[in-house]
Amino acid sequence: MRLYPVILAGGLGTRLWPLSRRREPKPFLPLLGERTLYQETILRLEGLTDVAPLIVCNRDHGALALSQSQDIGKEVMSIVLEPEGRNTAPALTMAVHLLGELAAGEPEDPVFLMMPADGVIKGVDEFQAAVRSGVGAAERGFIVVFGVTPRLPHTGYGYIHKGKPLEDGEAPVGTPAPLEVRAFVEKPDLETAKAYLESGEYLWNSGVFLMRSSVWLEELERHRPDIAAACRRAHRGADKQGVYVIPDDAAFRDCPSQSIDYAVVERAAEGPGGRVAVAPLDAGWSDLGSWSQVWEESDSDAKGNVTRGQVYTESVEGSLIVAQDRVVAAVGLKDVVVVETRDAALVTSMAHAQDVGKIAARLARREGGKTESHPWGTSRVVDEGPGFRVKRLSVNPGAALPEGFPEGVETWVVVSGSVRIGGGAAARVLGSGESAAVGGQADGRVENAGAAPLEVVSVSASSQ
Repeated sequence: MRLYPVILAGGLGTRLWPLSRRREPKPFLPLLGERTLYQETILRLEGLTDVAPLIVCNRDHGALALSQSQDIGKEVMSIVLEPEGRNTAPALTMAVHLLGELAAGEPEDPVFLMMPADGVIKGVDEFQAAVRSGVGAAERGFIVVFGVTPRLPHTGYGYIHKGKPLEDGEAPVGTPAPLEVRAFVEKPDLETAKAYLESGEYLWNSGVFLMRSSVWLEELERHRPDIAAACRRAHRGADKQGVYVIPDDAAFRDCPSQSIDYAVVERAAEGPGGRVAVAPLDAGWSDLGSWSQVWEESDSDAKGNVTRGQVYTESVEGSLIVAQDRVVAAVGLKDVVVVETRDAALVTSMAHAQDVGKIAARLARREGGKTESHPWGTSRVVDEGPGFRVKRLSVNPGAALPEGFPEGVETWVVVSGSVRIGGGAAARVLGSGESAAVGGQADGRVENAGAAPLEVVSVSASSQ
């Protein structure tokens, strides 16, 4: 049986601000080593399946997803570019519809493995064994979720109350067989989490799923027909440009936003005919959802410190200190997080690392204004002040900007991709890292000249 991998890479990771930003979010950052979380997710498939993964990510990150997969020598089946984040249920549904087309000639009802691109799984062999243990249940029509044995009473994870082994359940030697699911439990308070840990009856929900395509579509239609209908419309109106698939913009934006768990899995587990099973996963998993977890998962020195970049410490214990652009010196600190970047710095205690997302939300305006969608792509004002405006443009492969855009002369810097300015013998083509003045009557047509999304930063004079 062939296993079809689906990787969801749309997470923003706001609790990992200031490193995780809209322009380069958590999945595409090297938080624990030289490779990014997205790259590690792809490499985790080696030896498990020979099928290239299908990727779903935000439209702004398509070129990033493609280039990072190429950097590790891996192909992707296709990349679905969401015009706007609508949570994981719509993202997975778009992938499943596309999988039905791309797997034509293969099994009519393929089993797929859905993995978030922003988690950590250190034990690759153990992970693959757990996946193999769940394949039989998935083939028989179960939604298989992978549950992690708790190491501590964590209050930031959802829990799964496990039941008895499935009838006719099979697993590789040394790997636990899938179990029935009694219930899904919301993120508990500390005392409840301690009770769960002591009972030994609960597992953390890893957010990794294994199932047949038909099972997902049937259960989605049963429990959230509105999401199912919106995704069908978005898929029917999708624009395919090389490796990229761009869902119909209006249909996808109309789709309700909900997670895989809330939309389908928790409901499908209810009652005596529950269709959900849990496969135990003991492979060093973490969702790496905060700086305190980055510290926990990193190798520390004799004083419990994790440092990166030009960091100098004196009398510092149990801390995470990251320096990207400057020297950072820390003296007399304990259990703190310090993260320095070119334009921002974070200082927090480990105990309050989970609250960083609140600050990130308040600072969202500094990440740039609202993204505007156009037939050719997206634009976003990044910064603006008296006499200037800075924008970020993303132009879809094969798309051209309308005549007269930009209205005035702008200086364009190509971040990735290539742009053709003008036509005929006077045409100019700019590649990554090149810049030029664009606009005015002489330029005429401006278009994406490559097979990947064109990313441009533009600077112009403003009357404000």
